This record gives sequence, C-alpha cells and structure tokens, in this order.
Amino acid sequence: MGIPVEIPGLNTLIPEISDGRLVLVESGADPAKSFFVRRVVLSALAAHRPVTFVTSRDRDEVRHLLQREGGHPDWEEGADIREEDSIEDVQRFDSAGGLIAIDSFSYLTVGLPGPDLARLFRSVRDLCRRDHTIVVLATDRGMFEPRAEAVAAHLADGVIQFHAKEGPEGLIRYLRIPKWSDGRFVDRNVYYDFDGKRIAVDLRSRVL
Repeated sequence: MGIPVEIPGLNTLIPEISDGRLVLVESGADPAKSFFVRRVVLSALAAHRPVTFVTSRDRDEVRHLLQREGGHPDWEEGADIREEDSIEDVQRFDSAGGLIAIDSFSYLTVGLPGPDLARLFRSVRDLCRRDHTIVVLATDRGMFEPRAEAVAAHLADGVIQFHAKEGPEGLIRYLRIPKWSDGRFVDRNVYYDFDGKRIAVDLRSRVL
C-alpha cells in the first residue's frame, strides 16, 4: 500500500507512490513542484502515515500553506515539520513506514561535494528499502552538477519533471515522467495548468 497521487489526470499516469520508493520531483522556478510535494504530504497524513516534512523555508509559512490546502482541522496530527539550513544525513529523520519529504533537497545539499552527495543519495535509498519509507525529494533544475544529476536519476525509483516555457499565448506548463518504479514512463509532454490552488492535468492536450 502506497500513498495515492490525488491530482486528477496525473493519477491516471501514476496512481500512487509505492512504499519503500525514492522519488525525485524536479523543476525550475515553478511553485507547482512544491505544491505537488505538499499534496503528497497531505495524502500521507490523511492515510494516517507518519510524516517528516523537511523544508528550507520558514516552518510557520509551510504550516500555513498545509493548513490552507489541507481541508480538515486535524491535518497536522502525525506531522513533524522541520526547518533546516542543510542536510548531510537523512537517517535522523524518523518516519518508518511513512513519508519523508524534503523541499528543497538541492538547496539543502548545495555545499556537499559530488562524492558526498552520491553517498547521501545511496543512504536515502537504503533507508527507503530498510524501513519501507517513501522519500520524496524536491530538486531545483541546474543546482546539481551534471554528474550529481545523473547519479540522482540513476538511484531514484521515480522522476517527475515540471517544465514551463513561453509560448505565443503566454506561459505553457507541461510535465514529464521519464522514470517510474513499476517500469512505466511517460515519453511525452503532458500539459498542466497551475493557479496556485490546484494542478489541473489535461491528458488530451499535447505540448510540442
């Protein structure tokens, strides 16, 4: 039993994140990535799974966003929200059988040399397998060196990429899923819209 992906349209492509898996959520300067991570956190809490949410932002700000987006008064039960300036070890985050979400992992590890970052990724993967914990890492495109990005994609069980580009009628948003834990991948650009309150995925539209 995993954590459901409760975003209409996207849940057709990836119905859930399976237990014991490591997922990277990557984007540029697009708040949809952080919104997606918070939706996963709220889905885990609704399923009464233990959650550790590590953030590089203000803890109270994140609590406010979760409260606004949660829709029920007891959303915070089971949630451990931590404000951190850096991360060198994930073993201290205890959410066995639940979820560890880190936003933004690339910012919190920006000072780590490449070999140390690779060891940290392997440590995260080992934690997932040992404790049947789901780990979701939000990363900012371009903050890792190319070799570190390759290591991250190789060790992750799933990768979700949020993209945005300027089009004739304004900003065009689309996502890709180049890798997923059950072997599936989405080899096309899937259109989505984001208004700050929800992600709307349109599987009928094609982005070139």
